[in-house]
Amino acid sequence: MINSKIQEAMNKQINAELYSAYLYLAIAAYLDDSNLLGMANWMKVQAQEEVAHAMKFYKHIVDRGGRVTLTAIEAPPKEWKSILNVFEDAYAHECHVSSLIHGLVDLTQVEKDHAALPLLQWFVSEQVEEEANTSDIVHKLKLLGESKNGLFMLDRVLGERKAESE
Repeated sequence: MINSKIQEAMNKQINAELYSAYLYLAIAAYLDDSNLLGMANWMKVQAQEEVAHAMKFYKHIVDRGGRVTLTAIEAPPKEWKSILNVFEDAYAHECHVSSLIHGLVDLTQVEKDHAALPLLQWFVSEQVEEEANTSDIVHKLKLLGESKNGLFMLDRVLGERKAESE
């Protein structure tokens, strides 16, 4: 049986993961509107990953006899100052999610919930990858500066990203 504190914290994490998906869909809509379809695709794939992350927590709670409780998802922004700002926000958001995961790890250690540790260790590793991916795009955009050709080349590269199930 899952500890009530862990269950509550994981339910909050489900909400955070679904907000992440919502945020990335909002960014995708912004990028689609900016005619950067490759970058929009990258964000849509990211949104799908975030839903899958929420479902990992969902399954963990249910498998341990707990109850999933869904709450309202905050509305994400819909406008950004620049494409660089889009990816800087995505990077900052991934850093925030990493801090939430680290908080869950800390809580499971205090509560001695050893069953949650393998799941959370997967998320710790996943967040290293998520931060690296978004940081890499930020650095590339900074290198490109005002180059429209470079932006369109990066858009093409990001458009090649496929969902894991594809």
